[in-house]
Amino acid sequence: MNIEDKIENYRLLLVQLAGLLEGESNALANLSNASALLKQALPNSVFAGFYLFDGEKLILGPFQGKVSCVRIALGRGVCGEVANSRETMIVGDVAHHPNYISCDSMARSEIVLPMLKEDTLLGVLDLDSAFLEDYDEIDKEYLEQFVAILIEQTEWDFTMFGEKANVSSLI
Repeated sequence: MNIEDKIENYRLLLVQLAGLLEGESNALANLSNASALLKQALPNSVFAGFYLFDGEKLILGPFQGKVSCVRIALGRGVCGEVANSRETMIVGDVAHHPNYISCDSMARSEIVLPMLKEDTLLGVLDLDSAFLEDYDEIDKEYLEQFVAILIEQTEWDFTMFGEKANVSSLI
């Protein structure tokens, strides 16, 4: 796919996300639909989903893909690294990333984006591709916009994690 087509696909993705979220603010519903939309729009993806921060670690949230890792310690794997650094990370070849956690042997490259609201970590968006070097700065730019829209349009109440992780009281 050429650059212009890639950008146009991402612009369409952002419009579709805004439409999906219109009138809906429930975190579970929005994260579920967002992961399905990403999996559909990015056909090379073998995993498109969210890990949510419970105050101590990342917990598997809504996703599309095969069975995945459930709990990830901060600093562990690409998701844990991004949760610590709070900066997007692109891994062109997961086989050569020393801290990579393999949940699906089909994954060849990965992009992980932090989800922050008012400097509070909500979780991360994790995308794995079946192809090497599948993510670049264009993906980063538009996926960061995707995350920003999702965060803005969603009520963040993680009472499902229990008292210790009521993130909504932090933001």
